[in-house]
Amino acid sequence: MARKSRDAEAPRRDSRVPKPAPRKGGAEGPSQRQLRVAEEIRHALSAIFAREEFRDPDLYDLKVTVTEVRASPDLQHMTAFVSGLGRDLSPAQLGGLKRIQPFLRSQVAKAVRLRTAPELHFQPDTALDYAMHISRVMQQPVVQQDLAKPVESPPAGTAEKTRDDEEP
Repeated sequence: MARKSRDAEAPRRDSRVPKPAPRKGGAEGPSQRQLRVAEEIRHALSAIFAREEFRDPDLYDLKVTVTEVRASPDLQHMTAFVSGLGRDLSPAQLGGLKRIQPFLRSQVAKAVRLRTAPELHFQPDTALDYAMHISRVMQQPVVQQDLAKPVESPPAGTAEKTRDDEEP
């Protein structure tokens, strides 16, 4: 008589802890790990730019501020938002940053300990320009007039009934 194995009688249960559901579309925003790693990369890039060790002629005497770094969910790509001190970066300077990306990547890999060195992408930071635009719009007379209007409350006799006023 052949003996049945235990697996044949009942399905085996997986005793491991179930994995959390994957994030859908990034609607929840970046994770804490993404934010921490991005901030470390920002600090490392700022230190590299402060040393000014670039041989590219387009980057000679360039003062760069790294305003923000955003990390991809897998931490393989980092987008650094950069701006020049006192002036916008020219397309030639952005091209220079893209050319020295391998050097910056190796320097960041030495400064920040990660499994793999992230691919760096540079974008001009337009947040200050956008804030100035919104400020100009808010100062326009038409907008100021709309902001100055008081909020109208309903007349005293037409207020909605409360639960106490309702009849059973």
